[in-house]
Amino acid sequence: MHHDPLLPPVVARALDDYRALLAEHGITWGEPPIGYVRMLSFLRFPDEAYQMSGDTDLDRAFRDAVSGREAPDGLTVLRLTSGGYILEARSCAVLSATPVAGVLLVDSARTTTATVTLDGTEHVIGSGGARLAEFTSDSDLRCDGEPVDLSVLTRAAVPARLRLKAGFPCRWSVTSTDGQGWWPDGVPHRRDYHGVPYFHGDDVTVAVPAEPLVVGVTRGMEYELAETQVVPSPWRETTVELTPSRVYDAAAKGWYGADLHVHLNWAGDVVAAPAEAAVMQHGEDLHVLNLVAGNVAGRRVYDQEALHHWAGRDLPWSDAGHVARMGVEYRNDLLGHVHAFGLAAPPSIYHTGFLDDADWPPNGAACGELRELQAVLGYAHPFHGPVATPGDVIGAAQRDCNARALVVDAALGLVDGVELLHFSEFSGTVEVYRRLLGAGNRLAALAGTDSMLSYTRQDTVSSPPGWERVYARLGGPLSAEAYAHAVRQGRTFATTGPWLELTAGGAEIGDTWCLAAGDEVEIVARSVGPEVERLEIVTADGVVAAGPGGELRTTLTITEPTYVVATASGGPHRRSLHRRVYAHTSPIYVDVAGRPVARVEDVRWCLDWLALLDQTVRSHARLDSPSQLADHLDLIEKAAQIYRARL
Repeated sequence: MHHDPLLPPVVARALDDYRALLAEHGITWGEPPIGYVRMLSFLRFPDEAYQMSGDTDLDRAFRDAVSGREAPDGLTVLRLTSGGYILEARSCAVLSATPVAGVLLVDSARTTTATVTLDGTEHVIGSGGARLAEFTSDSDLRCDGEPVDLSVLTRAAVPARLRLKAGFPCRWSVTSTDGQGWWPDGVPHRRDYHGVPYFHGDDVTVAVPAEPLVVGVTRGMEYELAETQVVPSPWRETTVELTPSRVYDAAAKGWYGADLHVHLNWAGDVVAAPAEAAVMQHGEDLHVLNLVAGNVAGRRVYDQEALHHWAGRDLPWSDAGHVARMGVEYRNDLLGHVHAFGLAAPPSIYHTGFLDDADWPPNGAACGELRELQAVLGYAHPFHGPVATPGDVIGAAQRDCNARALVVDAALGLVDGVELLHFSEFSGTVEVYRRLLGAGNRLAALAGTDSMLSYTRQDTVSSPPGWERVYARLGGPLSAEAYAHAVRQGRTFATTGPWLELTAGGAEIGDTWCLAAGDEVEIVARSVGPEVERLEIVTADGVVAAGPGGELRTTLTITEPTYVVATASGGPHRRSLHRRVYAHTSPIYVDVAGRPVARVEDVRWCLDWLALLDQTVRSHARLDSPSQLADHLDLIEKAAQIYRARL
């Protein structure tokens, strides 16, 4: 029997299990209802979700966030009034009788209890209450036993077909003038952070209405967006040939971009197969893709079967310009998450601290095992807001995924880098990264989007893999081993889109330059990309030069050991699938008289962090024995000895 190389039987069976979970439980797949699991349904409408209060009744909180504004795309509102109901919906053009899926918000202004029945399931809505539910345009919806007319949800359109050709795999968007998206048959209806519909491929056919449409095509951050308007001929096929132009060519310079943190499946509204990752990687021209197995809130590790099948090997769609591997995300919500790329075999442990499991072994033990498996490691989405003090790192010791153990594992040499760019607000991560560098740690600047292919509309995670990348200078052909080696050497920069270069005299990113006090060195930063508004050159003492995008030069007189990094930044931009534009290099290290950088202020900052971490583990970690506590405290003390020695 012939098996699809992209779908070995063990992986196919796992995907069948996921489909059963989706069918039974919806978007959460039955995961334990901790905070971020309970928010999954609402994050399909990110602008409204982020306005929600901390109300324990999330349906009501979402209703309140939506009130007073136009309902977002994909949401239908059934308002219950004292005299009946009002249905607020946008009409979708349809080409066939296939039902259109959507989300229904029931919003009651009644002072009494109401009953809404959806496809046979009764929902009792209390006074002033609300309920969010999945439905389709042919659902049986009843209010107080009376059927609700859903015919307004759709309008019949005259069909046509578009054939789209670029000459190589790309990311396409086809949009009606009212924002309605169109996709090829059988393709998930994905939308990115900006709400733009998209799919991948070349020479693809899409059923569309014979109405004005906008067709766009791009190919990841190295290409510009090309757009055209078209009115397809009714009942016929119209060909659109459109090719995006390059902004820069990283591989031609010996640099290769990676997304080190992508999930194939992690709950969600669809089940994603490896073939979808293949199409997306090539359509984004993403050189390196790390698909990580990981848990959500319980003990199930999604895509573990794929990791066991392919560990240590390139995935079948890899070629000379694209490498894909199965990796892993080790997760502890109290101490932080770590992603691993290039591991030779599956680890023995994937997570701690979930479902009342002990927060043991320490993160450092898991990192140590992953390092023995040849993995290159980075702390994932370390911090989610501004950080000014070690107290901000620890916070209230909530299980919020903050990388509280990073200060330990960096000192002990157990991690190679830090996701400076991730899905969340990253100013605090950048601040902590520079404190760690200033305290004498060597860490690469990394990027991982946390894109999840099992979500079609979900804030940043439904954007395509590679919307942030970490570029590494390989000095030779692309391979997983060469890429991992470059990361370990710190020859990287992380970016939402701009190209960023940095040199200091003859030194390049990742180099260590040995100088004498009083030496002068010219530092040059260069950026490429229309979204860059500001370039900065930064040392351990702060910003030493700033200017607009393009090229920035300054001369630095060396007085003590330091490091040099460059950043590029800008406001919101259509080339950036994040809140703003940002790029940050790994350091060029400057040693003076044989001494590496170890600023007293930064070392003491890390020691204060360790002291607070010690208290946090004692007070908040779930541990089963004194010996488990001792294991944590032993690593904290070992790290403290290293920092004290740097004083």
